Amino acid sequence: MVAGSRRVSLPNVASLVHLVRHGEVENPGNVIYADLPGFHLSERGRQQAARAGSFLENRAVEAVYTSPLDRAIETASVIAAHHGIEPQVIERLTEWKLLSRWKGLLWEELPEHRPGELEAYLADPTEMSFALESLQDLAGRIGEKVADLAERHPGGEIVAVSHQDPIQAARLMLTGRALGDLHRAKPRHCEVISLAPGSKWTEKARTVPETC
Repeated sequence: MVAGSRRVSLPNVASLVHLVRHGEVENPGNVIYADLPGFHLSERGRQQAARAGSFLENRAVEAVYTSPLDRAIETASVIAAHHGIEPQVIERLTEWKLLSRWKGLLWEELPEHRPGELEAYLADPTEMSFALESLQDLAGRIGEKVADLAERHPGGEIVAVSHQDPIQAARLMLTGRALGDLHRAKPRHCEVISLAPGSKWTEKARTVPETC
């Protein structure tokens, strides 16, 4: 369960949950793609996904869950293939809705079209009145869903593929850390963050397979 909620019995949840950020995206125009379709893994991103899949190959992974966005599904498919299973799409694992306000813009255009917003995001992501989804709501959306998925696989291991800020927010929430630390040591492309569920989740390992 989510940190701060009722205590769970460890045998009734997954032994490990591996949170994986998708691989690098092909985006030569530097577009803020958010939840736009058509943004796929780059060649490097496919290599990163392959390394993550190889890293997790010998783990007792029972299920691979993924965000519905192209880049996440492609990453999850590579990981799931190592276990002879198909990834399961979970809508709630999708990108932070904050980015929907910016999508389609080029990153260099953002200060002109949304003045002050990037600065606010970098300064204090817990206080952004303009966001379509607060950081607190993001953490709840992802963290609660990950906890729910963990309860479906008692004693096993699962993988959840999502996006940088959603993974970071869920990681902080589940392990009982402050959401204000969002920008500290964010997950890199295809980094595997392994968490052990409990009344307070424990971060067991952070691995970037073969320096993805």
